[in-house]
Amino acid sequence: MIAPEKYIKEAERLTELKSYNILDTLPDQDYDGLTKIAAQICEVPIALISLVDDNRQWFKSSYGLDATETPRDVSFCGHAINDKNNTLIVEDARKDERFFDNPLVIGGPEVIFYTGVPLKSSNGLPLGTLCVIDSKPRVLSDSQNEALKALSKQVINLLALRKKNFKLKDLNTQLEEKNSDLEQFAYAASHDIKSPLSNISNLAGMFLADYKNKIDSNGVDIIELILKSTEQSYKFLDRLMEYSTKLDQLEDVKEDVTITAFKKDILEYYANDPILDLTFTSTLKKLHINTVIIGQILTNLINNAEKYTDKPTVKVNVDISETETHYKFIVSDNGPGIKEEYLEKIFKIFIKLSKTDKYGNEGSGLGLPIVSKLVNKSGGTIKASSTIGEGSSFLFTILK
Repeated sequence: MIAPEKYIKEAERLTELKSYNILDTLPDQDYDGLTKIAAQICEVPIALISLVDDNRQWFKSSYGLDATETPRDVSFCGHAINDKNNTLIVEDARKDERFFDNPLVIGGPEVIFYTGVPLKSSNGLPLGTLCVIDSKPRVLSDSQNEALKALSKQVINLLALRKKNFKLKDLNTQLEEKNSDLEQFAYAASHDIKSPLSNISNLAGMFLADYKNKIDSNGVDIIELILKSTEQSYKFLDRLMEYSTKLDQLEDVKEDVTITAFKKDILEYYANDPILDLTFTSTLKKLHINTVIIGQILTNLINNAEKYTDKPTVKVNVDISETETHYKFIVSDNGPGIKEEYLEKIFKIFIKLSKTDKYGNEGSGLGLPIVSKLVNKSGGTIKASSTIGEGSSFLFTILK
């Protein structure tokens, strides 16, 4: 018996093999289906997907064989990954000096016939083989050999897909960790900055109260500007803290509420707003929702419609309907509209279409990102549509 030599680039090959995270994984019907097809096409009792590890060959799929691995130094596949012809064909192992006294030949499973096609990764490194085995001598036809090679490519495709899925999963985990870190940083930074801002505001207010009659009008304007700026910054930090932490602390508790009661709560909230004409349309009788989350979404959208209107009366309609799986809300206004190129950008954090609202207050760029986050938390999606000069509509869905 001649033991197989190590592959010429063995360290690189083993690194590549381990990158698939497949060794010692559970059986998979996708791989098992390929070995079954290989055995049937080649008319043999055994077909294996064998991956050659450092000191063993491990079978990801074994059709017709109970073993899960064998030592590498007695493996046929260890020879196959070094074969220059890309397919190792052994018609009768008893007549081959490499295998005639191999324990796999003279004992179970009596490997007399063997054909193995190396499984090569995209960089040309052999990971193992797709092989077929019989306990008697035989010769495969050209069509059987071609079919075996075609099936080996499908094994490689499965391995490549597995690797890509692991990379995507790893990237998603990294993104989630980064987002969590950023949100925690935003919350901590907001919390720490609010204290000195409050001190600045208090000191400026005290200074203005004590020295207003002793400084000129320009000085008063400067102090009032300081007070206004700190107030706006304080509001911005409140919104940032809300975006980064408070939203995630909202409990996803749903309750049954009638449409009548739901409308009444929203309308009462805006009862003293003299320029808002708020209406509801719906054929539904009741909803099963988290009223706090839906209320936050709607008030954000309604408040935006009012703050950025160019009309003397702000008309907002909330249409509520349902599909089999979701509730559907459409919030429409009669505002100035949004340019098409901004319809997707507006849900991204810190994106502001206008420097100030109609009251002269500077926005935070967090209102619509908060809405989007709440919708996503509720298992839905949101999108905007608009006609310049006529108004905008926000359609969002909520999982039932």
